[in-house]
Amino acid sequence: MSVQAPNADSTLAAVLKSLDENKAEDIVQIDLRGKSEMGDYMVIASGRSTRQVGALAEKLTDTLKQTFGILSKVEGKASGDWVLIDTGDVIVHVFRPEVREFYQLEKMWLNPGEAAEAT
Repeated sequence: MSVQAPNADSTLAAVLKSLDENKAEDIVQIDLRGKSEMGDYMVIASGRSTRQVGALAEKLTDTLKQTFGILSKVEGKASGDWVLIDTGDVIVHVFRPEVREFYQLEKMWLNPGEAAEAT
């Protein structure tokens, strides 16, 4: 498989596809352009268990490495409650539902109308 040069939109598409194919739940994408320098997009998703959260993170990082040569920074995979994956352009958070509800990142980053639609 040849490695493509990534951009934010192609990375976002790969992230969303991987999460969807691997049965992540409640996937929300947030456009960070003009809001933050940390990346162009944020994606938040849930896994049903610590095992699924870890598996989603592992499959996503493998996909990004194979497709684009992106070596993502990963935090929190050992606990499986909340995994942060930093691809450079796209920041991905994969939570167990209870942990996601506690932190409510969508409400922090979305406009009030968008946050109501996302929940």
